[in-house]
Amino acid sequence: MELVYGKKEIRCIEREREALLRFKAAIVDRYGMLSSWTTPHCCQWQGIRCSNLTGHILMLDLHGEVHEEISFDHYVEFSPERFISGEIHKSLMELSQLQYLNLSSNSFRDSNIPEFLGSLSNLRYLDLSSCAFDGKIPTQFGSLPHLKYLNLADNFLEGPIPRQLGNLFQLQHLDLSYNTFEGNIPIQLGNLSQLQYLDLRGNDLKGNIPSQLGNLSNLHELYIGDVKIGDGGQWLSNLISLTHLYLTSISNLYHSPHMIGKLPKLGELSLLDCSLTDNFFLSLRPSIFNFSTSLTVLDLSENTLMSTLIFQWVANFTPNLVELHLIHNVLEASVPNHFGLAMNSLEHLNLYSNRFKVEVLQSVMNICTLKSLNLGANSLNQSLSSILHNLSNACARNSLQELDLSFSKINGSFPDFSIFPTLKILDLFSNKLSGKIPEGILPSRLESLSLSSNFLEGEIPKSFGNTCTLSSLDMSYNRLSGEFSLIFQNLSGCAKNVLQDLKLGGNNINGTFPDLSRFSNLQILDLSQNQLSGEIPEGNQLPSQLESLSIRSNSLEGGIPKSFGNACALRLLDMFNNSLSEEFPLIVHHLSGCARYSLENLNLGMNQINGTLPDLSIFSSLKGLYLGENKLNGEFPNDIQFPHQLEELYMQLNSLKGVLSDYQFANLSKLYSLYLSGNSLLSLTFTQNWIPPFQLRKVGLQSCILGPTFPKWLQTQNEFRDLDISNAGISDMVPKWFWTKLALRKWVSMNISCNSLHGIIPYFPTKNPYSSLILGSNQFVGPIPPFLRSSTLLDLSKNKFSGSLSFLCVGDPIGILYQLDLSSNNLSGQIPDCWSRFKSLAFLDLSQNQLSGKIPTSMGSLHDLQALFLRNNNLTYGIPFSLRHCTNLVMIDIAENSLSGSIPGWIGRKLGNLQYLSLRRNHFQGNLPLQICFLRNIQLLDLSLNKLSGQIPKCIKNFTSMTKTSSERGPWHWYRVDTIYFGSDQSYDLNTFLTWKGSRQMFENSVLQLLKSIDLSSNYFSEEIPKEFEILIGLISLNLSRNNLSGEIPSSIGKLKSLEVLDISRNELVGSIPNSLIEIDRLSMLDLSHNHLVGMIPQSTQLQSFNPSSYEDNLNLCGPPLDKLCISKIPVEEPKNEIQEDDYSFFNREFYIGMPFGFIISFWIVVGLMLFRRSTS
Repeated sequence: MELVYGKKEIRCIEREREALLRFKAAIVDRYGMLSSWTTPHCCQWQGIRCSNLTGHILMLDLHGEVHEEISFDHYVEFSPERFISGEIHKSLMELSQLQYLNLSSNSFRDSNIPEFLGSLSNLRYLDLSSCAFDGKIPTQFGSLPHLKYLNLADNFLEGPIPRQLGNLFQLQHLDLSYNTFEGNIPIQLGNLSQLQYLDLRGNDLKGNIPSQLGNLSNLHELYIGDVKIGDGGQWLSNLISLTHLYLTSISNLYHSPHMIGKLPKLGELSLLDCSLTDNFFLSLRPSIFNFSTSLTVLDLSENTLMSTLIFQWVANFTPNLVELHLIHNVLEASVPNHFGLAMNSLEHLNLYSNRFKVEVLQSVMNICTLKSLNLGANSLNQSLSSILHNLSNACARNSLQELDLSFSKINGSFPDFSIFPTLKILDLFSNKLSGKIPEGILPSRLESLSLSSNFLEGEIPKSFGNTCTLSSLDMSYNRLSGEFSLIFQNLSGCAKNVLQDLKLGGNNINGTFPDLSRFSNLQILDLSQNQLSGEIPEGNQLPSQLESLSIRSNSLEGGIPKSFGNACALRLLDMFNNSLSEEFPLIVHHLSGCARYSLENLNLGMNQINGTLPDLSIFSSLKGLYLGENKLNGEFPNDIQFPHQLEELYMQLNSLKGVLSDYQFANLSKLYSLYLSGNSLLSLTFTQNWIPPFQLRKVGLQSCILGPTFPKWLQTQNEFRDLDISNAGISDMVPKWFWTKLALRKWVSMNISCNSLHGIIPYFPTKNPYSSLILGSNQFVGPIPPFLRSSTLLDLSKNKFSGSLSFLCVGDPIGILYQLDLSSNNLSGQIPDCWSRFKSLAFLDLSQNQLSGKIPTSMGSLHDLQALFLRNNNLTYGIPFSLRHCTNLVMIDIAENSLSGSIPGWIGRKLGNLQYLSLRRNHFQGNLPLQICFLRNIQLLDLSLNKLSGQIPKCIKNFTSMTKTSSERGPWHWYRVDTIYFGSDQSYDLNTFLTWKGSRQMFENSVLQLLKSIDLSSNYFSEEIPKEFEILIGLISLNLSRNNLSGEIPSSIGKLKSLEVLDISRNELVGSIPNSLIEIDRLSMLDLSHNHLVGMIPQSTQLQSFNPSSYEDNLNLCGPPLDKLCISKIPVEEPKNEIQEDDYSFFNREFYIGMPFGFIISFWIVVGLMLFRRSTS
């Protein structure tokens, strides 16, 4: 290409300049990548190159710079970030002479690759990788006759690979890796005779690799996976120029080894996850390998190699290897000695994640050329000192530079490592090293040492500080203790001049924050999660080169000293979760030294910082400001200015008030995260047609004042991924543009719950997936549109949706729906029988609707289901047998229906994880099955208001969870979400209605997890109360009222010391009240009424404090709080053989009073009839 590089002034063609400006207008440029696109001469614009002959634009290079944050316990390693987003405008079609187009590493999420790019017929180079494109590859790309380079890797492209790509006869480089392409590899790719690089990894391709790929005789590098080799792999032997071959997940590779062996120039061979076994290699003959001298890198990771004979094979056939990777196999035993002697060129050996014992070290350490050895995630199971002793004569100790023994179950103390004179990197992460670290000697050239996640105690020895090359030391998550100042004194040898990265987080280090100025090169310091306390002394200095300081999760008080503001290189200051209490304006003042020019991230969240917000524009480089969960208060200043570089602003859960307007956000063109949730007196009031300068990705405005109308400024936001405007006082109909925007987005998380939003949600034919859609507690009406189903979490509860649930069965199966809540609506009809379409469902709530009919059989296909709520509907018949397959169920609440039949025994046998079971207010009958006692984890059992009868099983003592008292909340309930886009652990809330202290109350989540309750009331249980109840000492509520229970109250009932509610009223219990009852000091509700109890009520402050109604209708019961006094001897009245009076019994008092009158009337009717017949006869 003939180009001008901006020095010689060439006027670009005006038509092309106008096309670029239209392109710019459709782009969101928060990082100013197009800031130079203002001058008349577009050939001098950033990213533009023109022909110095014609002035036509030949090159458009606007590639972004990937933003990678490497997190280590909240430590951030910075890397540049700049990208554009928005829309690729069709005006680029005007650039008819364009030869080079690079838009890689930008953000065009939820967009398809524009088809018009296929009309740029002069293109030689096209790179659209890492742009988050979805959809299909335009078939028009097959019409680019001059194209030599095409890179579409790392997007979300789908569908088949277009066969039209086979028309690109000049193509030399084709990369389609890490998308979701389906179907077969098109045979037309075999037409690309000039191709040198082909990468199809990381897709969902199927079928055989077409033999036509054997026509690619110029191919140098081939990366392919998840398919099969067809035609016996004959085509492979034709790739005579191949130097790099990467095959992954090729299940039938064992048919084609001889073809791989015929590649004469092969230098790197990777056969990953190809189900290769020892026999595959041991059956190969040496004569088939042409690459034995050229091969330098061999990777056989993620196979099922077991025998160490693989090392013998490698030594015999590939003696010139430089790198050997055998990660994630099942190798064990020791490596043959012959291997170490034969491998004269081997420098890098990776045996990570196998089953090697410690003996393997002695074998591989005889490889005298070895520079890097990774034996992490094996089972060395020996003390570190013993391991080093056995290696004292190994020749590799004089060449080894990197040694990784992480996750290897190594124990003992940390020994002297001086026997490794050349070692630079030592990783002992996550082992079982313990005790104090002795004053040993580190290798004289050691640069990096990781001892993180062990059990080391005491202080850091002075010998570490005397290692003059040590630039990185990671001792986080141990049990180190002692004064912080003493630790730094021990590191103040020559190491203080070279140490750059020091991580001590997650220990027990105490004391105050010392002066660190002597560490002249320290750049990263992590002291998070220790026990530092007190105020930071004003005179203490930070290292002059320090870029990142994390002191989060300590107990520091006061404020931030001025010396921190004089740290001119400081880019990250993280003091989250301490006890800082200084006023925020003073903190800002103290940081206003030279640090105000360098500081990029300031995290002061979860402290006690108070005061108002000052002007923050002095922090000219600030990108992230985190002030959430403090005590900031007062009016939001009208004239406050935020830093113009600000990208993330978190001020949630404070007490800010006032009005935020356009003015405060006028210069925030780079802002993408805004979190102000929980400031309930803060109002966002923008002018009617305001167009914000920013494009937000994350919006958190929960409980702020946005209403009463729906915020119109959201119409301008085209990139939001996470939107929370719940409980924001909005009383409006949701505008059509909002639903349209949602329907066109993918993987959005949206929460608009707890407003007064109304209207009908329109229908859209889209199938886009969403992360979560929470629309609960509004006033939406009408049918539920099917497009909402395509979410991992869908909450439409507490609205006025009507119609049937048939929308669930429309279209394709939904594999990503994990949580569905349609409770408290007006939905009616039968529950559809299509639940096999929702294989991932973990939480289902259809309660409080008007659903009828049977519980569908297909619910039994929900094998991952953990919580099932069908409460308060009109469901009939019984519990379907298929539910026994839902073995992960934690909660079943099908109360308040019209279900009948017996309670199935398989609930106890099959659902062993069940913690909450509520079948109250149904028509279940028969005996309670003994298998119910298999529910060892049960915490809540509510079978009240049914027709159950027989004896209460004595095996209730097997309710193990109820035999334990707990003052702590149990584990949160959660499920794992795995999609092609993201994976995460999601928690969910549980709730149920219980009769508590005489009233029906809702119990939710944390309170519910603490509650242990049995309610068998209002049934027909008979015989005695099992004494085995006394074992359930964790019980908080026990209700056996309104049954036909007889006998005495168990004498040891006082062992239930956690009881707060005890109701055994309206039974046929006899005898006295056990004295042990006075031992239950938490009892706040007691009802023993309507029984046949006798004698004195035991004397205690507790029992006498209850209302007399708690004891009423026990005729021979006496003593306070009853008015009836006790005398020395009370005749014991025999219990009457009568059925008790209660609200649910036909045999009440009126019935017995009416019996004599009924008998007399009946007698005289019969006598009268007899006299009448006699007289007539």
